[in-house]
Amino acid sequence: MYRPLHDGWTLRAGGDDPPGLAGIPASVPGSVHLDLLAAGLIEDPYQDDNEARLGWIGRADWVYESVFDWHDDGHERADLVCEGLDTIASVWVNGQEAGTTANMHRTYRFAVRDLLREGDNTLQVRFRAPYAYAEEQRARHGDRPGPYDEPYPFIRKMACNFGWDWGPTLVTSGIWRPLGLHSWSGARLAEVRPMVRSDGVDVHVRVERTGDAPVTVTADVAGVSVETKLEQGESEAVLRLSVPDAERWWPRGYGAQPLYELTVRAGADQWRREIGFRTVELDRDAFKLIVNGRPVFVRGYNWIPDDCFPARVTPERLAERFGQAVGSGANALRVWGGGVYESEDFYSLADRMGLLIWQDFPFACSAYPEEEPFRSEVEAEARDNVARLSAHPSLVLWCGNNENIEGHQHWDWLAPLEGKSWGAGFYYDLLPGIVAELDPSRPYWPGSPYSGAPDRDVHDPSTGTIHIWTVWGSRDYTHYADYTPRFVAEFGFQGPPAYATLRAASSDEPLTPDSSHQKADDGQAKLLRGLGEHLPAPDTFDDWHYFTQLNQARAMAFGVQRFRSLMPYCMGTVVWQLNDCWPVTSWAAVDGAGRRKPLWYALRRSFADRLITRQGTEVVLVNDTDEEWAGTLGLAARDLSGRVLAARAEPVAVPARATLRLTPPEDGEARVLTAELGVERALFALAEDPVMGYPPAEFAATVAEEEGGYAVTVTATTILRELALFPDRLDPAATVDDQLVTLLPGESVTFHVTTGQELDPAALTAHPVLRCVNERPRPPGSAPTCAVAS
Repeated sequence: MYRPLHDGWTLRAGGDDPPGLAGIPASVPGSVHLDLLAAGLIEDPYQDDNEARLGWIGRADWVYESVFDWHDDGHERADLVCEGLDTIASVWVNGQEAGTTANMHRTYRFAVRDLLREGDNTLQVRFRAPYAYAEEQRARHGDRPGPYDEPYPFIRKMACNFGWDWGPTLVTSGIWRPLGLHSWSGARLAEVRPMVRSDGVDVHVRVERTGDAPVTVTADVAGVSVETKLEQGESEAVLRLSVPDAERWWPRGYGAQPLYELTVRAGADQWRREIGFRTVELDRDAFKLIVNGRPVFVRGYNWIPDDCFPARVTPERLAERFGQAVGSGANALRVWGGGVYESEDFYSLADRMGLLIWQDFPFACSAYPEEEPFRSEVEAEARDNVARLSAHPSLVLWCGNNENIEGHQHWDWLAPLEGKSWGAGFYYDLLPGIVAELDPSRPYWPGSPYSGAPDRDVHDPSTGTIHIWTVWGSRDYTHYADYTPRFVAEFGFQGPPAYATLRAASSDEPLTPDSSHQKADDGQAKLLRGLGEHLPAPDTFDDWHYFTQLNQARAMAFGVQRFRSLMPYCMGTVVWQLNDCWPVTSWAAVDGAGRRKPLWYALRRSFADRLITRQGTEVVLVNDTDEEWAGTLGLAARDLSGRVLAARAEPVAVPARATLRLTPPEDGEARVLTAELGVERALFALAEDPVMGYPPAEFAATVAEEEGGYAVTVTATTILRELALFPDRLDPAATVDDQLVTLLPGESVTFHVTTGQELDPAALTAHPVLRCVNERPRPPGSAPTCAVAS
């Protein structure tokens, strides 16, 4: 019998209570920051520069306390189950210590039957200041090199709590996952690990019991049942179930995702999960994921914690975020190593939606000490989570770390390390050993980037995975074309959040580029330098917002399409990043308030199953489907009026999961190239926008009410370059179905705006809600406009 203990909690500061911090109401699951915010004792950490005034929270001790009623229920055992304590804590029942914790990433179970009493029982969780513990361990083991002057490698806690180049420094404490009392007798299922095959499952079971009586263990799935008996002294068993007629689980785009309920029983205890029958292999040299014997081109995103306070991430919020990933054409998410092992809801959603999950162990961008107490904690957390997640068919890869091997090779760590440990023993020994023991059905990869062997350069694109940060750091985004990689696991380009997100997070009047949180080194200057020759220099905040969002979208579309055009030599492109944890200028496609940036729409085109892309002097057709893509390809070189200067139509047939390269017609006067094959159409500018000589934009527009919002139809009189509608400027909850559409004269597009408010039709077609690159010149003192033709 399991009983949640989530009610009636209070929070106070440990030691001498600061005024107002004695016994405020607390939420469980939750965190200290959220409780202080709910009590009105701090300002919203995401607003303005409030983050900078909240550093004291991570340097204070905190005490959670609750009183719960308990009566002897006749069970032999009562265990306090703590699914997530953040982080350095001692747990007290009726004034007696039940246990201690030192790891945010694992579950703890404390036997408390002898500490309970009839009636009211007092439960306390006393948290030590994270900084105090981490700094103490740093002093004990010696400092380690890393990108930030923060001690996160010295505490088993979400690294990005300590700040990142997209995240705030908000160092949390609290009961961040469920906590409850488990009463039981006889036997309980301490661990269940389904090792799935294509035609069945081997269920590894470990049982804990209170006596030596034999225990019957059963497993049932898809109408098949197996039973075994654990005799005196036995605690483990493997139950092999054959399901030869099981339908296979596939990644999205490759087939369906049938799931089967697996039920395991030991005595009165029961464990139940959904599993999927599939196999996964890794071609280690090419870094090619193979599911059910078929290579899969990975179109994915890196995933960071969706909130700095993970207790706020609900199943509904995860469903929205996963819908945005799938809606853009992605088939994979990489759970990045500076975050956490995500919730059951996360992986279950991925199972149902066919999203492949690459799971980093939580190590990122720093050298980590391997001495005690860290080695034991890392082993415990890895065993806990490898076993916990083993049932999920979506999980296809365990990865040792993010960028730590690269750091050791390329970030000048050797001198400051002075021979100290840096994590190699984890990535090359401990973690692969645990995966091989507990989850041999899945491949393990020591880190990313990584080229397949410790003595190979991680920057070698010809094998393994690479990360590409030269573009954001110092090069124009066309530099992506200089890479011919096997698998790109990280690359990104920044852009600001949606207007409504930025407006809600800043009290600045008026808004400026600096109103948006910016954590990247030299980030604002890199945004402007990144415009390069691609777009005009912005004169106003509105121009800055539109141009930098547009440039982010173009940069990432360029990279994704480059890597997809290399299929099957390159078999993965994983964008940094899908989501944000707060309102910030960052690399995300979906901002911290869940709003889709123009990047998301550009990636939806670039991740399409069938893609027409221009690579150098060639047009490349990418067919990532199981059906041949055949028809007549129309190619036309045009001037800015849309007039055809040179054209060619030819029959083409692109095999399934393949590409085809063609040379388009040319004309020295041409400014754009169009390509059409069936319902797919692409338009490519043949020069950078500032030198294209666009005419001032003119168009006709109509706005019509429709169910759920408005239909905004724009018909071009002149070419309209990268037409975009931003309805969140009128209603923060409003969304639009498309962005960044280029129209030739006479062409039309209809944007569908979803909103629950009545909007001004004139405002929907006026600056700064409706934008295009070639807006009419701005009269002195006024805004530019895409003028509506009379």
